[in-house]
Amino acid sequence: MRTIKALTLLLLGSTLANAQATRTWVSGVSDDANPCSRTAPCKTFAGAISKTAVGGEIDALDPGGFGALTITKSITIDGGEGQVASVLVSGTNGIVVAAGAGDVVVLRNLRIQGLGGPNGGLNGIRFISGAALFVENVRIYNFNQNGIDIDLTTNGAVSIDNTTISQSGGVGIRATTSQVLAAVAIDRSHVEGSGSIGVEAAANSNVTMRQSSVLRSATAGVQAEGVTSVATIDNCDLLFNGTAVSSGTNGFTFVGGSKIAFNGAAFGGSGSNSSYGTNRIHTNGSHGTFTTIPQQ
Repeated sequence: MRTIKALTLLLLGSTLANAQATRTWVSGVSDDANPCSRTAPCKTFAGAISKTAVGGEIDALDPGGFGALTITKSITIDGGEGQVASVLVSGTNGIVVAAGAGDVVVLRNLRIQGLGGPNGGLNGIRFISGAALFVENVRIYNFNQNGIDIDLTTNGAVSIDNTTISQSGGVGIRATTSQVLAAVAIDRSHVEGSGSIGVEAAANSNVTMRQSSVLRSATAGVQAEGVTSVATIDNCDLLFNGTAVSSGTNGFTFVGGSKIAFNGAAFGGSGSNSSYGTNRIHTNGSHGTFTTIPQQ
């Protein structure tokens, strides 16, 4: 009987030790050997995620650099407001989301930095699988490739809100999929200084941008190119870009209520550009070619 009781207690203790919490914590001055509780937090996001249950949340207690992370399940990462919860990387991606088909990931209140230069990071956020990704109040800057790279093999949705992406070597926000659909909503966000395109709707992607701005993109502010690629721009500022709005092969753009000024060209490309006739277009090198859609 004593032996049975001892084995029962041992198994119970092992189960409790390996249990995952619905909420875990990280601190810049802590240790990943901890259980990631509020009183004994972990040091990195990677250390905390294995101790966090599916659908749970990792919160930052104080400022710190919490390291690169690959996410394979539903989870929320919240850096907290009024402090700097950062991911600083060199030669790799900041955060990779490679979750299951039904998983939802939320990234909130974070700063993701790629250093730039020969040892800079690749992509700030790379979304390759999952049902949905929410990016809220995040600053991403100095990545050599893309700020947010959405490259899906299954249907997925992305919401980007109150987020700033600057100094990407390639594209600020890029969306593409393989014979499926990427639906991307960008609200109240700012993209600046992209080495090629600010916001790109590539193959099989539908991007809607509202109350946002794209500045100083070398090639195009917003571009739609590829089969079933659509970019809708509503009440945005497109300033100082090579071309403000561009459509390539099989691409469609629709623009309304937006300011398009100080660009090399307002509209360009070989695809279809449409204006709702409510835009403020001035002081560009050229207006380019677009179709005006009458107001109903």
